[in-house]
Amino acid sequence: MSVKEATKAAPAPVRATTEPPRPAKGHRAWDEAPRWQIYLPLGIYLLFTLVPFYWILLFSLRPAGSTSLVPWPMTFDHFEKVWTERSFGTYFANSVLVGVATLLMTTLVALAGGYALARFDFKIKRAFMLGLLCSQFVPGALLLVPLFEIFAELQMINSLGSVILAETVFQLPLSMILISNFIKNVPYSLEEAAWVDGCNRMTAFRIVVLPLLRPGLIAVGSFAFVHSWNHFLFALMFLNNQDKQTIPVGLNSLMSADSVDLGALAAGGIIAAVPVVLVFAFIQKWLITGFSAGAVKG
Repeated sequence: MSVKEATKAAPAPVRATTEPPRPAKGHRAWDEAPRWQIYLPLGIYLLFTLVPFYWILLFSLRPAGSTSLVPWPMTFDHFEKVWTERSFGTYFANSVLVGVATLLMTTLVALAGGYALARFDFKIKRAFMLGLLCSQFVPGALLLVPLFEIFAELQMINSLGSVILAETVFQLPLSMILISNFIKNVPYSLEEAAWVDGCNRMTAFRIVVLPLLRPGLIAVGSFAFVHSWNHFLFALMFLNNQDKQTIPVGLNSLMSADSVDLGALAAGGIIAAVPVVLVFAFIQKWLITGFSAGAVKG
């Protein structure tokens, strides 16, 4: 028998596999944790998370003076009180205006700055990035006095514009870093191909890059909206008239030195939380994608 014929007759070598053998049906692998060790901590965590929400809902729906642990008979008097008597309708409209304006301004400026950081090289780029990171360690309370003096000179005190500008400035560093890292994950060859087809830089960005940035823009915009919606300090310091206040300041006005209306406070908390919960419920898929992609350098 020749060597060639022997080679053909020889059985094929068996490839070694690194995949561990699967356990038989009904049997648990030796390194698999019992189900109770997974569900018990999750159940305890869920209990501690949901009980405060149920407590707020209980106080907002049960009648004043009731000590029942079930909101029955159910009443919406507390919601009607805070919405009409405590001007929460006005606070809600002001918060929506501040949140939407901050979202738009932060997203637009961060988009332009993030594209410059991702696609252009300049001498002070590293120093600029370091400055953006270091700015995150500066508390907002430290800049209240200079910001107040600047807005006073510009005659913007007691104007929602002052809160919008302050919120935008404080959101820009992190938003710009996230957008720049997200743009780095978009292949540069896509823009070059658009240039070859006759597009200029702006057209190539609008047609090619911008549609791919949807998760990142949603992540940055939602972060800016939620932060401006919940922020208390700027609205308290820069807004004096009651018709200019936002929801966090309105919630603070429900608490006095002598007494606290728990039912009204709980109803106000529900009103403040519902828009944020709805926003995250609709954008959670794009939000996770945006933050994960923006946190990784391409």
